[in-house]
Amino acid sequence: MSETLSVVTGNARPRPRLRLAELVAALSLGIDLGFDQPMEHVLRQCLIALRMADLLELAEEQRLAVYYSALLIGVGCHTDAHEQAKWFGDDIAGKATKYDHDMRGLASTLNGLRSLGAGNQPLHRLRVGLEFLLYGHKDVDGMVASHSQLARSLAVELGLSQAVQQAVGTSYERWDGRGWPGELQGTQIPIESRLAQFAEFIEVAHRTGGVSAARQLAQERAGAQFDPELSALFIDHTDAIVEGLDETRTWDAVIDAEPSLRMTLTQAQAESALLGVADFIDLKSPYTLGHARAVADYAGAAARRLMLAPADIALAKHAGVVHGFGRLGVSNAIWDKRGPLAVGEWERVRMHPYLTERMLCQSEWLAPLGAVAVQLRERLDGSGYPRGLNGSGLSMPARILAAADVYQSMIEPRPYRAALPVDEAVTQMRGEVASGRLDGDAVGAVLAHAGHVGVRRRDHPNGLTAREVDVLRLLARGLSSRQIGEQLVISPKTARNHIEHIYTKIGATSRVTASMFAVKNGLIPEAATKADEA
Repeated sequence: MSETLSVVTGNARPRPRLRLAELVAALSLGIDLGFDQPMEHVLRQCLIALRMADLLELAEEQRLAVYYSALLIGVGCHTDAHEQAKWFGDDIAGKATKYDHDMRGLASTLNGLRSLGAGNQPLHRLRVGLEFLLYGHKDVDGMVASHSQLARSLAVELGLSQAVQQAVGTSYERWDGRGWPGELQGTQIPIESRLAQFAEFIEVAHRTGGVSAARQLAQERAGAQFDPELSALFIDHTDAIVEGLDETRTWDAVIDAEPSLRMTLTQAQAESALLGVADFIDLKSPYTLGHARAVADYAGAAARRLMLAPADIALAKHAGVVHGFGRLGVSNAIWDKRGPLAVGEWERVRMHPYLTERMLCQSEWLAPLGAVAVQLRERLDGSGYPRGLNGSGLSMPARILAAADVYQSMIEPRPYRAALPVDEAVTQMRGEVASGRLDGDAVGAVLAHAGHVGVRRRDHPNGLTAREVDVLRLLARGLSSRQIGEQLVISPKTARNHIEHIYTKIGATSRVTASMFAVKNGLIPEAATKADEA
């Protein structure tokens, strides 16, 4: 991503540098959606954690770690939403229950068991329940441990300090040693981690039940989930810690509260950080792995072919990077559904471009990208969503983005269909132009670039063989060992052996970490073969 975003379209005024705090705060709004919490829940917990850090008189470097740990503590929890939906139905509704019961308590366990196979027929629920008892419970327990590991990997990707990486990576440990991965307890856990976790749960208790509920939670879990000294500090200084939370302009307060060691990003750093976050969000579904990267590439290339102004080329490309952020607010029970969507499910899908815009609109640097991304599913004839705009209301970068997204989606697998052959995708794209839904110039430029998408790579990373790459691609898409075996005409045992060898070679521990490796190394999305008519 070499194009500059130093000017706003039609305006020569230089744009300010992106602050990393703005990008992470915008991402936190999507984390809120993924937990079925109101937007700015995470921002409020950040303010609570910082106020307690001030009472503890932590050094500025520690405050910086508290700041980013509080913003990122839940960021890994969407990465295995596919598996969560498989076991419990609506993954977002399932994650929301974490605040109702102690996650290590009996009530939480019983609630999880009652949710097995939710939303399906009784026979399916029975089958899911049996599979869960046999091996699924181990998978679920491993998921929670992997969330902090993946959050740590994003902190590394964003260039955050070792202190932040360590704090995020241990943010699910508990004072009593019964956390995840369960390697630390008590004061072994960094104070930044203890503060971030405490603030997360206290924010929900205070928002839903007021001061008395927050104090009660702090007292009940002191010495178990929470550091007892933090619980005592909160109880003694509750009024000062929660003062004005409901009246505060939370976004402005959090951005202004960033410690003095604030991080502003160069253009190259901003682009790299955006792409890192987009890759992370694409992990939400095995059907969207690497989707943002591919769409951004098509959109930028098409804009160059159409000789748009440099600022608009960059706008199209970077809107392609962020266009899927709002998908965090829609359950994988919808995204990964194999059958047709119900009316209510379609309404949720129709909201996701709007949610992307809402996540980005408060940042001066990110807002122009959100203004293009919200038009992702609009169509020239007014039949699109979320606002039903027609041609006169759609910018050229938005028209290009729509064409790039439609084409890339067609050549990717979906839960209800296989990936379309390139020639069929081209035919359908041209049909969309003929029907007056997609812009002909935008489609032509995307297809012209697609004609140069070429040959699969022959040298595979980390010593993977061609067969192992095939297995990795199918694994990343969420297929079981049995399904991989059927696809590749090998036995399930052979498929499992391949998976074990792949994990060893790439240092992965789960489908999600293997998927991220595949995306980062260009193995997903798989390059399409050149179509003669493209």
